[in-house]
Amino acid sequence: MRIGVLGGGQLGRMLALAGHSLGLEFVFYDRDPLACAGSVGDLVVGEFDDEVRLTAFAKQVDLVTVEFENIPLAALRHVAQLVPVYPNPDAISTAQDRVVEKQLFKSLGIPTPEFHAVDSVHSLSEILNRYNKKFIVKSRRFGYDGKGQMPVDSSSSANDAWDSLGGVPLIAEQHIKFNREVSIIAARSHSGDLRFYPLIENVHEKGILKRSKVSLHDPLQSTAEDYVRRVLEKLDYVGVMAFEFFDCDGELIANEIAPRVHNSGHWTIEGASISQFENHLRAILNWPMGDTSVRALCTMYNIIGSQINVEQLLKIPDVHLHWYGKAPRPGRKLGHVTLWGSTVQNALAVEEIINKQHGSSSLDTVVHQKQIFV
Repeated sequence: MRIGVLGGGQLGRMLALAGHSLGLEFVFYDRDPLACAGSVGDLVVGEFDDEVRLTAFAKQVDLVTVEFENIPLAALRHVAQLVPVYPNPDAISTAQDRVVEKQLFKSLGIPTPEFHAVDSVHSLSEILNRYNKKFIVKSRRFGYDGKGQMPVDSSSSANDAWDSLGGVPLIAEQHIKFNREVSIIAARSHSGDLRFYPLIENVHEKGILKRSKVSLHDPLQSTAEDYVRRVLEKLDYVGVMAFEFFDCDGELIANEIAPRVHNSGHWTIEGASISQFENHLRAILNWPMGDTSVRALCTMYNIIGSQINVEQLLKIPDVHLHWYGKAPRPGRKLGHVTLWGSTVQNALAVEEIINKQHGSSSLDTVVHQKQIFV
């Protein structure tokens, strides 16, 4: 069985690593001839508007999935005419537009921040003048890792904000105060079999995920499962989806969905009975879904932008390092570390190594770690 993957980054790489033990082969399609997934499967290099290359790619595989959501809908639909695509193109398209996504949540009774579609500098100016509120203004499409967004309020210049974000359609979301950011990873098969991983507490820095920690027996688990179930069933979704929320004094407010395996679920490789990557493959192949139970408390740390001292890191007990084979550059996710079933001291040692390399202050991190591990 040959699985095609649109995108050749680290998520595709980890899908292939999970699939190899199941006897699966992989073909990736990416613009970059140096895409890191190319080392674990065949790589077709081409633009996403090149129907000739897309056709050649599709003819090599039995079905296709995606490892990032910002693939042109025309490309998804072209490939879907030739071979099954999971998740379906319409579901992926929903997650590509933040206004459409929020409208879906609202129609399903899932709480969201107040939001407004912004189609011009005039409409942005009108919103800022009408409401005495802080907003986060985001590009409707193609934003990730904090890119394509900025805070604004009534004192802000609509022209400056519009120009800074590229003069493209935007969404203005009310700025809300929250206790924590959380996400849930869920998988749904062709037959509708649903599996849920536990809620994950996430910490971001400059818009990029820095740390994810499993939250066992979380009081908001059932609510998160209910909300993601509504979306999965409405979209007739097949595969793994991540749903990100803000926890506002015990109420979950929807942020966004990711129609793919997700960074906040990387801990499942070592920490769950069956990883999010294997369960995604099981779902799209309509194979029996795997157990999502947690084997031990886990925390995952992203390695961002530059190399770290691997030798020092591997001296720490219960550390699992995943290196993606990507060239260093500022803001780029180069790998991740999962700390499995470990102690406060080991957690602090991991963060000290990562923060030292990245030039971060460790004081707030240490305090936070003492709070979440004790």
